[in-house]
Order: sequence, then structure tokens, then C-alpha cells
Amino acid sequence: MAASQVHLVRHGEVHNPDGILYGRMPGFHLSDLGRSMAQAAADDLVARRRPVAAVIASPLQRTQESAAPIAAAFDQQIQTDARLIEPANHFEGKVMSKALRSPANWPWLVNPLRPSWGESYHSIEQRMLAALHDAFDRAESATAQRSSADGDAAPVDVVLVSHQLPIWVAHLSLAGERFMHDPRERRCSLSSITTFERRSGQLVEVSYSDPAAALAADSTDVGAV
Repeated sequence: MAASQVHLVRHGEVHNPDGILYGRMPGFHLSDLGRSMAQAAADDLVARRRPVAAVIASPLQRTQESAAPIAAAFDQQIQTDARLIEPANHFEGKVMSKALRSPANWPWLVNPLRPSWGESYHSIEQRMLAALHDAFDRAESATAQRSSADGDAAPVDVVLVSHQLPIWVAHLSLAGERFMHDPRERRCSLSSITTFERRSGQLVEVSYSDPAAALAADSTDVGAV
């Protein structure tokens, strides 16, 4: 039988006219373009013709809004998992280009290996991998129930809607790569989909897609931290 999959979806573009690092701050919702991006992700998942047992999002507004068209497409209610949230960051509420020029902020930059300006990469890794394993438990249970009920052995998937850094840290962890990196080099575009399978208990990344790529040229807030 084919394997269940868990899809890690990044949120769409955020309305952020002041260009601040919003992090976990409340009140940052999707832009009109971001809503189109979220719909593109939903359409991509529907086109795969794989049933979805649950749609689970970070508690932040932008991920909840990005999850909405996916949940509607699969007739699911959005569930919330705090483990999918954006990492806390000392620079929240600031414009990074200005903040980095201030000597008062330099002590927060002394250790990029941790990193010293926010939640550690190890902490992000642990919560994201735990969320992925729990999602697989749910997907595989739904697949077994479906097979038992009507003989349909088609795998059932779960969708998790999160943020760029948590998704990228999960990727780095499973690829065996170091956590320290340049945020501009992350392969995790707005409304992108990174897909995993669990094989013999091990998480394996199997695909990456960028269904909103055609919309990205008009994006003004890429959200990299």
C-alpha cells in the first residue's frame, strides 16, 4: 500500500506595509495576494487526488487564514497546534535594516549557531519533528480506519500549515545539514509545500512544490527571518 504523507505548507504573503519583523505579533493577516497564494496551495493539494484527514495550523493569524482554503477544499475544520508557531525573536516589531545598525542590538547577534536572537534551532527542530510524527500517527490511523470500513486502501494525508523557519529547520534536520544558514537561501517560498513520508519509523522528505511561484513576482513581503 502507498504511504501516507504529511504536507508542510508555508503561509501566503502577509500585509506588512511598514516592513517590520512581525514574528509572533498579533494582527498580521494575509494580503490580497497572500490569499491568492493560499488558494494556489489548496488547489495544488486537491490536484494530487489524495484524501486529507486533518488540516492543522499554527495559532497565528496568517497561518490560520492560509489553512482556510485547504480546510474548505477537504471539508475539514482547522485544528491548531502551537508547535507549528513562528519562533520568538528579539527583533520583533523592528525594521531589520535599521535594527542591525544599532549597537544596542549587537549583543543579540553574537551567536548565530544557536541563534542568540531567538529560539534555538534545536528547540525548533524538536517541536517540529514531534508535530510531524503526531501528524503521521493521525494519518496512518485514518488510513487504517478507512481500509477497515470500506476496503479502500488509499493512503490518507495530513496538512500542517506553518512558517518558513520551522519548515526549513525540519528540512535541514532530516537532510542532515547544519542549522546555521543564510535566510535568503532557504528553499521555502510563500505557500510552498514540502512533503514527507515516514518509512520504517524515519521521516523522509519526498517532494517540494511552489504552486504560488507565478504570484511571487508581485510579492512585497517575503517574510524571511
